[in-house]
Amino acid sequence: MRTLTELTDDTFAEGVATGTVLVEFRADWCPPCRMLEPVLVEIDAERDDLTVVKLDTDRNPRTARDQRIMSAPTLQLYKDGELVAQVVGARPKIHLMAWLEPHL
Repeated sequence: MRTLTELTDDTFAEGVATGTVLVEFRADWCPPCRMLEPVLVEIDAERDDLTVVKLDTDRNPRTARDQRIMSAPTLQLYKDGELVAQVVGARPKIHLMAWLEPHL
């Protein structure tokens, strides 16, 4: 099965610096995060204009703190390193695509 690239505290800035990048801030203990991952993998596979990655907030507390992540899952959308949109909580694919579309 295909998986998402995982960013860390050390790779976050570089990982969102170029292009349009959707970051899932997640935790292994989070059931909605586990439910959302296959949807995000599917979106990543379907879209050439978007890269989807994940970051474990428990293993990367510095980035979670710096991005003010208070809940998992939180999705942040970056364009060339700039945060352009954020949503908290798991959503069905159709709702995620409607949220993303104005930014793609």
